[in-house]
Amino acid sequence: MLRQQDVGHRIVVRRIVGIREGRPQFSDALGELVELSETHLTLATAQGPLRVPVAQVHRAKRVPPTRRPTAAAVVALERAADEAWPAPTRGRLGDWLLRSAEGWTGRANSALPIGDPDRPLAAAVDAVERWYAERGQPALINTPLPLAAPVGAELDARGWGTRPPTLVQTAPLPLLVSASAEALPADLPATANDAANAPADGWGSAVVELAAAPSDEWLAIAAGRKGGLPDAARHVLTAVDQVRFAHVYADNALVAVGRGTVTGQGRWLGLSLIEVVPTARRQGLARRVIHELVSWGASGGATHAFLQVEQRNTAAVALYQRLGFTTHHTYLTRVAPH
Repeated sequence: MLRQQDVGHRIVVRRIVGIREGRPQFSDALGELVELSETHLTLATAQGPLRVPVAQVHRAKRVPPTRRPTAAAVVALERAADEAWPAPTRGRLGDWLLRSAEGWTGRANSALPIGDPDRPLAAAVDAVERWYAERGQPALINTPLPLAAPVGAELDARGWGTRPPTLVQTAPLPLLVSASAEALPADLPATANDAANAPADGWGSAVVELAAAPSDEWLAIAAGRKGGLPDAARHVLTAVDQVRFAHVYADNALVAVGRGTVTGQGRWLGLSLIEVVPTARRQGLARRVIHELVSWGASGGATHAFLQVEQRNTAAVALYQRLGFTTHHTYLTRVAPH
């Protein structure tokens, strides 16, 4: 049977999908195990996420991996992502990073355990717990998988909790430039009210502007999505040498936003906070935001793009898949017990 150590690895699951003439009917699924609980397991398959109740699992085992990124590639991308989302308060445990930003977002308020912490693993986790306790914050650790699987096993033994899996996805910029310029299906779900409130002539005249700093309206949308905007958040958003904030206006109203950064020695365009207001969804505005940011990144010499998206955000995952993004690796945010 599967264990927590198998999270982040490729597995095959034979599950019971029905009963015919008193005999169970089986179906096999192959993918990366991204979550394992007492009741369910979740796989990232080629067809999308698959959540399987444990009660339906007849047999499951780890299988040899497909070609996956090297440990060095995962470390390099995680470093680039950290540069793109810089916490104002930082510390180190050997190669491990400690980050704090007044509690604004998990990424900016978690330890990143990549490399050598310069002490035994148990002592390193103890030090992480003390560092966050001194700042009055819950201890969080982001564990890239399978690179940080040993850290995850230590946290399991200590009773740490787990937030939903996050996919770190990448795509070559030349592919994104062409894909994001093409007409795509609707990118986000909307209600009937959303459609009724959209302008009669659509959003074709919406203007996309890139700025070196976010407007107050841009920050208001970000605050609504992330639950407030403390001073530390402004540092996270703006303290990057190469950064652009996309503003999409229609009828003098801001209807969509996005953020792009170039980090990792100029290689990586990072996309974040792609957001469309509810009444403007299903009009391709997210795609247009991405296209403008991708074009900006390519003009500055970036060769690849990355983003981080929760696996359960199926609408966003579907959009990014249509644009050509694939999962480079996953990570779990682990939460210390109270």
